[in-house]
Amino acid sequence: MTKSLTEQRKSTPRRMVLCTALVLAALMGGALMLPGNASFAGEGIAIPAPSLDEAANAGTETAIFAGGCFWGVQGVFQHVGGVISATSGYTGGEGANPSYDMVSTGTTGHAEAVEIVYDPSKVTYGHLLHIFFSVVADPTTLNYQGPDHGTQYRSAIFPTNAAQSKIAKAYITELGAAKVFGAAIVTTIEPQAKFFPAEDYHQDFLTLNPTYPYIVVNDLPKVADLKQLFPGDYKTNPVLVMK
Repeated sequence: MTKSLTEQRKSTPRRMVLCTALVLAALMGGALMLPGNASFAGEGIAIPAPSLDEAANAGTETAIFAGGCFWGVQGVFQHVGGVISATSGYTGGEGANPSYDMVSTGTTGHAEAVEIVYDPSKVTYGHLLHIFFSVVADPTTLNYQGPDHGTQYRSAIFPTNAAQSKIAKAYITELGAAKVFGAAIVTTIEPQAKFFPAEDYHQDFLTLNPTYPYIVVNDLPKVADLKQLFPGDYKTNPVLVMK
């Protein structure tokens, strides 16, 4: 059963912390001091493309990325040309059929992730990685992205075959050597794990809730960065799960 927006807010308390204040600060052109080591999504960054990539063959392949809250990860890749579907879910942990409430405890080992089905003749795995590191996730923050803290919000890549693992490892090595981020990359490459789709109310969340404070502050800027940094890949109409 799809939850109402009120129920969604009750089930995602961390994501609502300071969101209203952030929106007001942004509208006023001011800065907001955050408690402790809290931080929020930054701007996209132009980085080199990977030198190693898969062949641009016709057909379909699957990629799985985790980069903090899956609302924004899904929202970005739904706007990438060549992506056939992008589904929010959970992977990398123990136990079957994880729920949002279970994963949110940070005790299951799962990460909020997005499973991407794509056409390599239109967008390759290496290019998806290029987009991931450029506009989706900060690869230098360990076990948190923006306002979301915990292992469930880690930056991670889950290769679905040996070729993807090789490409991802090579690219992280290249980016580290180039020192484009100014800090060490902590994004993990984890063995293929079973992917569990998230609840329906999490699917297409960015598209369905563009004025939701968390989306305004943390995720719409990522879509804007995609359009700016990868104009040839950006498509206006996203591919949706709940059709």
